[in-house]
Amino acid sequence: MISSKEVMETLDKLLPNAKCELEYNKDYELLIATVLSAQTTDKRVNEVTHVLFTKYNLEDLKEMPLKEIENIIKPVGTYTRKAQYIKEIANRLITDYDGVVPNNREYLESLPGVGRKTANVVLSNLFSVPAIAVDTHVFRVAKRLGLASETDDVWAVEQKLMKKFPKEKWSLLHHQLVLFGRYYCKSKNPVCQTCIFKEKCKVREK
Repeated sequence: MISSKEVMETLDKLLPNAKCELEYNKDYELLIATVLSAQTTDKRVNEVTHVLFTKYNLEDLKEMPLKEIENIIKPVGTYTRKAQYIKEIANRLITDYDGVVPNNREYLESLPGVGRKTANVVLSNLFSVPAIAVDTHVFRVAKRLGLASETDDVWAVEQKLMKKFPKEKWSLLHHQLVLFGRYYCKSKNPVCQTCIFKEKCKVREK
């Protein structure tokens, strides 16, 4: 069993400057990029948003035909639904907050395509709100390291991580777990031989 203190100290050494790998310059760009990141990679999202955000601002996205948005974001998958999300998010932000992303969880989670995970990413990165966004990487790593149970759902994993780690570490820890899962503790072909946790990992015990 790996203690939460050991996890924290080890990740601080391995990934001391972990941060969000989605590229953005404006608050709404992070929000939309995070929505687009569902079921795809940050690398692919960055390729798509480089085109989308370079050519169009929020007002443009509100008025653009769906087909134009779809053609740009097609590589990220489920693009027809995500194109609708983009237009509605642009419309809501402009109508409700003059195009500014608010520091308001309830409002963010009322937007199409935005759940707790996406809201956590936005609140943490834009407003420094302590949060742990449980994506597929965090979900997988938390269970492999014994920080959560195999039967836990996303909300249970988030609750357990929040209890095990200091609040001031949540946002950094989120990024550390994401990057550790993305580059080391991968879903397929994890780098177990050189893993910093290999002696106590649940996967290695099987």
